[in-house]
Amino acid sequence: MCGIAGLFRPGGGDDSALVGIATRMAETLTHRGPDAGGIWTHAAAGVGFGHRRLSIIELSEAGAQPMRSDCGRLTVTFNGEIYNHLDIRSELEAIGAAPNWRGHSDTETLLYAMRQWGVAGALQRLVGMFAFALWDEKERTVTLCRDRFGEKPLFYGWCGRDLVFASELKALAAHPDWSPALDRTALTAFMRYCYVPAPATIWQGIRKLPSASFVTFAADASPGIMPEPVAYWSLRDHVVAAQSERIGDEVEAVSELERLLSIAIQRQCLSDVPLGAFLSGGIDSSTIVALMQAQASQPVRTFTIGFSDGAFNEADDARKVAAHLGTSHTELYVDAKTTMDVVPRLPQMYDEPFADSSQIPTHLVAALARQHVTVALSGDAGDELFGGYNRHVWGGQLNARFGTMPTPLRRVLGALLNAVSPEPVGSLARLAQPLLPSRLHVRRAGDQAAKLARIIGSTSFDHMYQLLCSIDSDPSRTILQGEERISWSTDEMNKVTVPLDPLDRMTLSDSLSYLTDDILQKVDRAAMSVSLETRVPFLDKDVVEFAARIAPEMKVRAGRGKWLVRQVLYKHVPAVLIDRPKTGFSIPIDDWLRGPLKSWAGDLLSSDRIRRQGLFNAKCVEDRLAEHMSGRRNHGYWLWNVLMAQAWHDVWCAG
Repeated sequence: MCGIAGLFRPGGGDDSALVGIATRMAETLTHRGPDAGGIWTHAAAGVGFGHRRLSIIELSEAGAQPMRSDCGRLTVTFNGEIYNHLDIRSELEAIGAAPNWRGHSDTETLLYAMRQWGVAGALQRLVGMFAFALWDEKERTVTLCRDRFGEKPLFYGWCGRDLVFASELKALAAHPDWSPALDRTALTAFMRYCYVPAPATIWQGIRKLPSASFVTFAADASPGIMPEPVAYWSLRDHVVAAQSERIGDEVEAVSELERLLSIAIQRQCLSDVPLGAFLSGGIDSSTIVALMQAQASQPVRTFTIGFSDGAFNEADDARKVAAHLGTSHTELYVDAKTTMDVVPRLPQMYDEPFADSSQIPTHLVAALARQHVTVALSGDAGDELFGGYNRHVWGGQLNARFGTMPTPLRRVLGALLNAVSPEPVGSLARLAQPLLPSRLHVRRAGDQAAKLARIIGSTSFDHMYQLLCSIDSDPSRTILQGEERISWSTDEMNKVTVPLDPLDRMTLSDSLSYLTDDILQKVDRAAMSVSLETRVPFLDKDVVEFAARIAPEMKVRAGRGKWLVRQVLYKHVPAVLIDRPKTGFSIPIDDWLRGPLKSWAGDLLSSDRIRRQGLFNAKCVEDRLAEHMSGRRNHGYWLWNVLMAQAWHDVWCAG
């Protein structure tokens, strides 16, 4: 994994200027690639590519980038890993299209795959995570490409007469003509979701390349013109097609999932540097580690972060799973100060407002792992593919119960529920927990009840699910002059023309946006800030396409999500070590804002500051802050959104 950056100046440019700009841009990404750096320019074409290398496969100079084909036609700067590149090499060799290989890097394989099959043909063959830029000397074009699920980030836009691109926004800001304006519609979307959905960024005119797509700029490209990206694969199409291709045999489904995940893990364990895995003790990470250990010749290195607050601590569970599997396990308990010390670094880590509070423990476990390994596998995407969130369990039931209820009655019921403070609900749930079976335990029940109050007044299933996923249910009131626009993922959902089971609709929606724009970006920035590569076996193309064919009843059953994944895991780990309420990887935001972070929050959210800045509705902020600090309501997640926007603004908008 690496960092890429560069520019394209149609009509050509001065070589020293191109080198200087590409160098400055790439140097901002040294944390992504501390091992080496490279610059390639083509003055006549106006192209400058920069690269920062984290050496994972082919540690010699044979893997150095930017890399050029032996014929001189293609030059690439590449970030990521192509897990099936050896298979692609064999295919090239079988048809006589292979070069005299200079090494065994996947970047070299990519170059000659594109020479043989073109960009789209090569992309359709790739299994991996990647973002790259390609200069084609023959076609005189620059093409930007991103993997199927958006594991690797890629930002692009125009700075004056230059098209610029990079793995992170900070690299674009190193361009001398960088002067974008803040995008209030993006900020509005951020307040709803805690992240900015693709293709938008927080800056006007700067975009994220959507997953599973590429975009090409020709030699006569006009500054400011942004061609439409071209899709080379579609999760939406696979989910729709799978409606008539369901796998109905449970024994077959369990066996096939274990087989496909094992193959994905074997592919993703290819590395020339030390490799391990994150282990929370939950379903997904435990499954990945169990299958890793089953095919390993020595104990797998596993890593966990622990907290003193039992409601947020999974270290004990992870330790038990690690002991059962026989991994070489490392855990680190962190106190509140260590955790909060990460907060000032977040604006530089994420470059645009981002407020998934699990960004903090994710960074800490990545830093722990990096002390021992360079690559870590994770259990991310299991929830999105196999129905693991509480909302996946409840969503269909809520729609069935309230969908036919008259709208006025739903509104009255929602208002009554909203009048109840989450605190007593949470207290009652904690008191009742010893009397209930584990499948009925709900952590942070008060917050879940507050969310239920919001969604009862919804007008459709999609509206209900949007509210279930929202931090701010009406963000256009929170942001001054705020408005919401249709995101790429929403547009993809609107193109679904056949009826889908509610669970299929929910998991597809999550996979198109929440997974890509929140989960994967959170992990990428948190891990790459300490030069750790992360890999996601659940996002192997074959696993994802298989998951689309699984019937909903094999995903959610008897009030529990991820039934099918559990059956695979139970072959390796006893159910007693696994079956417990879903915790999530988070921190006690509500309590911290009333305690150790109170002064910091009060400064960033002061009424005078909010009014001078002119972004947020000061009355909304004042009211929610007062309610939260008094304990009448829990607005921690909403306030964390505002705080992350404010902290980001201080770093990136000063002056």
